[in-house]
Amino acid sequence: MTALSPADAERLKLAFQRCREMDGPLNEQLRAYAEAGRDIFPAYAAAVDRLVERLDENGGGVNAPRPGEPMPPFILPDERGRLVALSSLLAKGPVAVMFFRGHWCPYCRLNVRAVIQAAPRIESMGARLVAIMPETQEYTGRFKADCDADFPILTDLDNGYALSLNLAIWLGPEIQQLLSHQDMARFHGNASWMLPIPAVFVVGRDGMVSSRFVDPDFRRRMDVEDLVDALERAR
Repeated sequence: MTALSPADAERLKLAFQRCREMDGPLNEQLRAYAEAGRDIFPAYAAAVDRLVERLDENGGGVNAPRPGEPMPPFILPDERGRLVALSSLLAKGPVAVMFFRGHWCPYCRLNVRAVIQAAPRIESMGARLVAIMPETQEYTGRFKADCDADFPILTDLDNGYALSLNLAIWLGPEIQQLLSHQDMARFHGNASWMLPIPAVFVVGRDGMVSSRFVDPDFRRRMDVEDLVDALERAR
């Protein structure tokens, strides 16, 4: 197994820029980037395929909160260190609670960009967005600034909240080796190599989950139109 070379890292960066500028739904952009990644860094794509297969076999994310179940409460710090509670977010309307892997993840960056483009529609219906990541505030703040997001991005240190939702996974030695160019210990403040399964939970003002998207394959995300529709129904 070999880590990503500087030349291939530059090729991936250019592929990301092309996908970000594509017209069309989010998952088309994600598929295009995944295909480019499979061509440029095939060892990583194959390792991800094996990881996803293991997660599917073991029911990864299946036991996360389902529609009709209560969303467990949280109080987590935002990028400025201010504590944000789910209950305070729900005071004004439904909330989409989104889990992302990290500021370094190109799929998360494409995902956030698509959500931000829909933010005016979401805000007009009185709904709220909040993102949760396992990174320290230095990197959640960087992610928010780079994406120009106007919703809170919270730090779930050590994946404590994700673990409580059955969303946290260990990447394993193969992925660790292939991602050794990423300083995860610095990003997370620990060397656990655990990440959340990317997920979205739409929560009504009553604190109940009305819709969710949970997929062990981080290369797929909730379609933005589905998110908007789910928030509209949650009103």
